[in-house]
Amino acid sequence: MHLLAIATLINIFVMSFAARLEAEVRPSPSDCTYEMHIWNVNLKASAMAKKVRHSYTELTPGEIDPVTGCTVCSEDQEFIRISPLPPFSVCFKLSLRIRALMEYLLKKGAPIHTVVGYHVVKSRGPVDHAGNRTGFSNHSFGTAIDINPDQNGLYDNCITFGPECRLLRGGDWRSGIPGTLEKDGDIVNTLKQEGFYWGGEIAGKQKDFMHFSLTGY
Repeated sequence: MHLLAIATLINIFVMSFAARLEAEVRPSPSDCTYEMHIWNVNLKASAMAKKVRHSYTELTPGEIDPVTGCTVCSEDQEFIRISPLPPFSVCFKLSLRIRALMEYLLKKGAPIHTVVGYHVVKSRGPVDHAGNRTGFSNHSFGTAIDINPDQNGLYDNCITFGPECRLLRGGDWRSGIPGTLEKDGDIVNTLKQEGFYWGGEIAGKQKDFMHFSLTGY
């Protein structure tokens, strides 16, 4: 194994252990605040935005990721600043791990231009009478990232990629172009080896080529 890869794996392990220790001793904030968008299946767009504020002790089960324990609260997110990327934020429990992965890939020369992390949107789960989704996405907890969304779009009607696929969000996915995320590419392989699922391999009609998360989708 390449020495850089070995050093990075050690670094990620140390950072993950440090993050677990931090989570054990980090005091809970007094308030939970966030701005929430809601996806409407009829409009195929975010239909509304809503600001939420309540006591941190009043978190509902739906506001907590059952796998990581990360919450939708902005108070539980941390900014990651790595030049030349624009800053982005993720759950504090994952911030050291994601930072190490991005630094490793950038040092290898991976064409990463933009990373999008935490943003609260209800885009999963059952649909209410008005066509609004009722469940939070992984991005809402700060447990997912999108890489280079301008050239790795979210598609519907796309069991396998082809002309019938319909772009919903982001830019056109074109194989072979630097920055395009592909199954056997270094970015995808590195993140998958560290336990992240890639949205380009979602089973079913959607393909989310920009998307990576620990819990699937």
